[in-house]
Amino acid sequence: MKKTTAKSKVSPAPATKPVPAPAAKAPAKKAPPKRKAPVAKPAPAAAPAPKPAVTPASVPSPAPAPARPVAALAAAAPVPAPTPVPAAARRPVVTTITARINIGFGNALHLRGEGPGLSWDRGVPMECIAADLWRLNLGESARGYTFKVLVNDLTWNSGPDYTVASGGVVNITPVFP
Repeated sequence: MKKTTAKSKVSPAPATKPVPAPAAKAPAKKAPPKRKAPVAKPAPAAAPAPKPAVTPASVPSPAPAPARPVAALAAAAPVPAPTPVPAAARRPVVTTITARINIGFGNALHLRGEGPGLSWDRGVPMECIAADLWRLNLGESARGYTFKVLVNDLTWNSGPDYTVASGGVVNITPVFP
Protein backbone atom coordinates (compact mmCIF):
# COMPACT_ATOMS: atom_id res chain seq x y z
CA MET A 1 0.00 0.00 0.00
CA LYS A 2 1.23 3.44 -0.88
CA LYS A 3 1.63 6.06 1.79
CA THR A 4 0.72 9.62 1.09
CA THR A 5 1.93 12.59 3.01
CA ALA A 6 -0.80 14.95 1.92
CA LYS A 7 -3.41 15.65 4.51
CA SER A 8 -7.03 15.51 3.60
CA LYS A 9 -9.18 18.46 4.62
CA VAL A 10 -12.44 16.64 3.88
CA SER A 11 -14.05 14.30 6.37
CA PRO A 12 -15.04 10.85 5.13
CA ALA A 13 -18.51 10.48 3.63
CA PRO A 14 -21.18 8.49 5.44
CA ALA A 15 -21.73 4.90 4.34
CA THR A 16 -25.26 5.51 3.03
CA LYS A 17 -26.38 6.30 -0.50
CA PRO A 18 -28.26 9.51 -1.11
CA VAL A 19 -31.95 8.94 -1.88
CA PRO A 20 -33.33 10.93 -4.82
CA ALA A 21 -36.25 13.20 -3.93
CA PRO A 22 -39.65 12.03 -5.22
CA ALA A 23 -40.83 13.86 -8.28
CA ALA A 24 -43.97 16.01 -7.75
CA LYS A 25 -46.06 13.30 -6.17
CA ALA A 26 -48.17 13.48 -3.06
CA PRO A 27 -46.10 14.76 -0.18
CA ALA A 28 -44.59 11.83 1.66
CA LYS A 29 -44.01 11.69 5.37
CA LYS A 30 -40.53 12.80 6.25
CA ALA A 31 -38.39 10.39 8.12
CA PRO A 32 -37.02 11.68 11.40
CA PRO A 33 -33.66 13.37 10.90
CA LYS A 34 -30.68 11.10 11.38
CA ARG A 35 -28.08 12.04 13.89
CA LYS A 36 -24.66 12.58 12.56
CA ALA A 37 -21.70 11.58 14.61
CA PRO A 38 -19.44 14.44 15.65
CA VAL A 39 -16.43 14.92 13.43
CA ALA A 40 -13.03 15.01 15.06
CA LYS A 41 -11.21 18.29 14.50
CA PRO A 42 -7.51 18.25 13.66
CA ALA A 43 -5.06 19.86 16.03
CA PRO A 44 -3.80 23.29 14.92
CA ALA A 45 -0.15 22.14 14.83
CA ALA A 46 1.39 19.43 12.73
CA ALA A 47 -0.60 16.61 14.20
CA PRO A 48 -1.28 13.25 12.66
CA ALA A 49 -4.26 12.93 10.33
CA PRO A 50 -7.65 12.93 12.04
CA LYS A 51 -9.30 9.59 12.52
CA PRO A 52 -12.63 9.13 10.78
CA ALA A 53 -15.67 9.36 13.04
CA VAL A 54 -17.42 6.14 13.88
CA THR A 55 -21.12 6.13 13.08
CA PRO A 56 -23.55 4.07 15.16
CA ALA A 57 -24.48 2.00 12.10
CA SER A 58 -20.90 0.82 11.65
CA VAL A 59 -20.45 -0.33 15.27
CA PRO A 60 -21.21 -4.02 15.51
CA SER A 61 -23.75 -4.77 18.19
CA PRO A 62 -23.13 -7.69 20.52
CA ALA A 63 -24.85 -10.84 19.37
CA PRO A 64 -27.99 -11.59 21.40
CA ALA A 65 -27.96 -14.71 23.50
CA PRO A 66 -29.57 -17.56 21.62
CA ALA A 67 -33.09 -18.23 22.82
CA ARG A 68 -33.70 -21.67 24.21
CA PRO A 69 -36.45 -23.46 22.34
CA VAL A 70 -39.51 -24.56 24.27
CA ALA A 71 -38.53 -28.19 23.79
CA ALA A 72 -35.21 -27.50 25.50
CA LEU A 73 -37.00 -25.84 28.42
CA ALA A 74 -39.29 -28.83 28.78
CA ALA A 75 -36.33 -31.18 28.74
CA ALA A 76 -34.45 -29.10 31.29
CA ALA A 77 -37.18 -29.15 33.93
CA PRO A 78 -39.33 -32.28 33.64
CA VAL A 79 -42.85 -31.87 34.98
CA PRO A 80 -44.48 -35.04 36.25
CA ALA A 81 -47.62 -36.03 34.43
CA PRO A 82 -50.80 -35.88 36.52
CA THR A 83 -51.66 -39.24 37.95
CA PRO A 84 -55.23 -40.40 37.51
CA VAL A 85 -57.25 -40.58 40.71
CA PRO A 86 -58.46 -44.10 41.46
CA ALA A 87 -62.19 -44.65 41.39
CA ALA A 88 -62.15 -45.49 45.10
CA ALA A 89 -60.82 -42.02 45.95
CA ARG A 90 -63.62 -40.31 44.01
CA ARG A 91 -66.38 -41.77 46.14
CA PRO A 92 -68.37 -39.22 48.12
CA VAL A 93 -67.70 -38.96 51.83
CA VAL A 94 -70.41 -40.78 53.78
CA THR A 95 -71.06 -40.43 57.50
CA THR A 96 -72.47 -43.63 59.04
CA ILE A 97 -74.43 -43.71 62.30
CA THR A 98 -75.22 -47.15 63.76
CA ALA A 99 -77.41 -47.74 66.81
CA ARG A 100 -77.50 -51.07 68.64
CA ILE A 101 -80.80 -51.42 70.53
CA ASN A 102 -83.83 -53.72 70.43
CA ILE A 103 -86.90 -51.49 70.56
CA GLY A 104 -89.48 -54.20 69.83
CA PHE A 105 -91.40 -55.29 66.77
CA GLY A 106 -93.36 -52.52 64.96
CA ASN A 107 -91.25 -49.64 66.30
CA ALA A 108 -88.69 -47.56 64.39
CA LEU A 109 -85.70 -45.38 65.31
CA HIS A 110 -85.35 -41.80 64.00
CA LEU A 111 -82.58 -39.17 64.20
CA ARG A 112 -83.01 -35.46 64.82
CA GLY A 113 -80.18 -32.97 64.94
CA GLU A 114 -77.92 -30.47 63.18
CA GLY A 115 -76.17 -30.99 59.87
CA PRO A 116 -77.17 -31.52 56.25
CA GLY A 117 -80.26 -33.72 56.07
CA LEU A 118 -81.07 -33.44 59.79
CA SER A 119 -83.48 -31.20 61.67
CA TRP A 120 -84.44 -30.79 65.32
CA ASP A 121 -88.10 -30.48 64.27
CA ARG A 122 -88.60 -33.68 62.26
CA GLY A 123 -86.78 -37.02 62.51
CA VAL A 124 -85.09 -39.00 59.73
CA PRO A 125 -85.91 -42.74 59.89
CA MET A 126 -83.03 -45.19 60.36
CA GLU A 127 -82.78 -48.46 58.40
CA CYS A 128 -83.31 -51.71 60.34
CA ILE A 129 -80.40 -54.05 59.58
CA ALA A 130 -81.08 -56.71 62.25
CA ALA A 131 -83.43 -57.12 65.22
CA ASP A 132 -81.15 -54.91 67.34
CA LEU A 133 -79.15 -52.95 64.70
CA TRP A 134 -80.17 -49.68 63.01
CA ARG A 135 -78.16 -47.64 60.50
CA LEU A 136 -78.33 -44.24 58.76
CA ASN A 137 -75.89 -43.02 56.10
CA LEU A 138 -75.65 -39.24 55.76
CA GLY A 139 -74.18 -37.43 52.74
CA GLU A 140 -71.08 -35.28 52.48
CA SER A 141 -70.79 -32.28 54.72
CA ALA A 142 -68.15 -29.65 55.42
CA ARG A 143 -68.92 -29.84 59.13
CA GLY A 144 -69.87 -32.63 61.52
CA TYR A 145 -73.27 -33.72 62.83
CA THR A 146 -74.92 -33.35 66.24
CA PHE A 147 -77.94 -35.60 66.87
CA LYS A 148 -80.25 -37.49 69.22
CA VAL A 149 -82.13 -40.77 68.70
CA LEU A 150 -85.95 -41.08 69.01
CA VAL A 151 -88.26 -44.09 69.12
CA ASN A 152 -91.08 -43.65 66.56
CA ASP A 153 -89.99 -39.97 66.29
CA LEU A 154 -91.68 -39.31 69.67
CA THR A 155 -89.52 -40.50 72.58
CA TRP A 156 -86.08 -38.88 72.94
CA ASN A 157 -83.09 -40.83 74.23
CA SER A 158 -81.71 -39.70 77.60
CA GLY A 159 -78.26 -38.20 77.99
CA PRO A 160 -76.26 -35.63 76.03
CA ASP A 161 -76.35 -35.12 72.26
CA TYR A 162 -74.16 -37.38 70.12
CA THR A 163 -71.60 -35.89 67.70
CA VAL A 164 -69.74 -37.30 64.71
CA ALA A 165 -67.29 -35.70 62.26
CA SER A 166 -68.09 -35.62 58.57
CA GLY A 167 -67.07 -38.91 56.97
CA GLY A 168 -66.89 -40.63 60.35
CA VAL A 169 -68.52 -43.82 61.61
CA VAL A 170 -70.13 -43.90 65.05
CA ASN A 171 -71.68 -46.86 66.90
CA ILE A 172 -74.00 -45.89 69.76
CA THR A 173 -76.20 -47.68 72.26
CA PRO A 174 -78.95 -45.20 73.15
CA VAL A 175 -80.79 -45.40 76.47
CA PHE A 176 -84.49 -44.51 76.73
CA PRO A 177 -86.37 -43.61 79.93
